[in-house]
Amino acid sequence: MRQGSIAKILLSGAAACLLGSCSLVGIRSGTEERAFTTIEHLSSDVEIRRYGPGLAAETTVHDQEDGVARGTAFRTLAAYIFGANRADGRIAMTAPVAIDPSGEDMHRTIAMTAPVTTARDTSGVLVMRFFMPSDLGRNDIPEPNDPAVRIVEVPEQTLAVLTFSGRRDDEAVQDRGKILATALADSRWLAEGAAVGFFYDPPWTLPWFRRNEVAVAVSLRPSSPENQR
Repeated sequence: MRQGSIAKILLSGAAACLLGSCSLVGIRSGTEERAFTTIEHLSSDVEIRRYGPGLAAETTVHDQEDGVARGTAFRTLAAYIFGANRADGRIAMTAPVAIDPSGEDMHRTIAMTAPVTTARDTSGVLVMRFFMPSDLGRNDIPEPNDPAVRIVEVPEQTLAVLTFSGRRDDEAVQDRGKILATALADSRWLAEGAAVGFFYDPPWTLPWFRRNEVAVAVSLRPSSPENQR
């Protein structure tokens, strides 16, 4: 087996362990989750959440099938948080820290934050994001070595979110997106844009233990009392 293939396998395994904390059944533990405030429950599975601004590492994959595209995107972002980055050198990041022989802090491992988000547009382009830890500002986050990785600012968002378990491929996300759209149709909330997938668990997690979500940005309908004050 080629060294490059071995490295990819090891990286994928290490990244999956980081996301799931190596639980036997894949249940996550000890991973920071993106903070939000629940505004309203539309049903037992659907709620309206308010997320504050944040930072994320993002990559885009073109012209690949669902599973292949997700694997490519995940490995690219995992490589970044595992050290394929140019650290600022002045600010200590999440341990462990590898020290370059020159005495400079060149490569650092960044803690992972759940969920991993994916979105696919009508042209088939897949975008994946790893959210950065909440205690890191823009100047704290090292620049990626790989130009395929971008550090993006995610603004405050109000999202309608449907939680589900089981399958989490593109078809499953699309199906749950339709259910979410139906729930919003009878509410005071109006969907804006396409639905995205939120995934919290590593690949080996037993399907019924998985926490998956589909989310869409929303705003109050013009006819809502809050918008008529």
